Amino acid sequence: MADSVELTETEVLQTLAAGEVEKQGLLPYSSNHSFLVLVRDGDCALPAVYKPQRGENPLWDFAWGTLCMREAAAYLVSAALGWRLIPPTVLRDGFYGLGSVQFYIDHDSDEHYFTVQDDARFATTFRQLSLFDFIVNNADRKSGHCLIGSDQRLWAIDHGICFHTEYKLRTVIWEFSGEPIEEELLHDMRQLQCGLNNQEESLSQRLYELLSVDEYDALLTRIDQLLLRQCYPMPQSHRRNYPWPPV
Repeated sequence: MADSVELTETEVLQTLAAGEVEKQGLLPYSSNHSFLVLVRDGDCALPAVYKPQRGENPLWDFAWGTLCMREAAAYLVSAALGWRLIPPTVLRDGFYGLGSVQFYIDHDSDEHYFTVQDDARFATTFRQLSLFDFIVNNADRKSGHCLIGSDQRLWAIDHGICFHTEYKLRTVIWEFSGEPIEEELLHDMRQLQCGLNNQEESLSQRLYELLSVDEYDALLTRIDQLLLRQCYPMPQSHRRNYPWPPV
């Protein structure tokens, strides 16, 4: 988060949650209403993307009004894994009602997964991301949903259609399919599994506020499957495995 290098992630989250949301403009090329905003809290002003519930277009397979909740849930899972794949994200009220507010990543729009997939700097992060997308059941991992920030980190965005109870995984990241999962990544997933199985932990309580009981149980099942197989997911021959368009 190069634009707020003086702030910790906790401080960014606090600002996003408590600051005043000021509209800067509507972002183009988005399937749902997404606004570029500034979130001001005292002398601090952070750029962010606000996706209000009221701006969501109906989908046949995801309940209306839940996409912003899934954005927030995806951030919680990423943070619990310790992988920091997703920019800080909160669920809160804004000028258009309840919505997700995510720290805006300053990035080069010409760079995305297809242009950097062979860059060794991002090799570990792409492995994490391929596992993460299976865990959250991401139905739309396009190449353009992978951003290279001005901080030279890889960031993942757009997680509104995740956490379905039925298998929905569609992603452009399949190059690790069938390979053994590294022990350090298995360790991180075991830690997540423990946190989700403990109903008294704040992670499980917060996710229960964002997901249905069935979606929460399906999330646990997918983690169990990865830990049992200990291999990267493989595309399924009888399903649509890639998003469209891929970029």
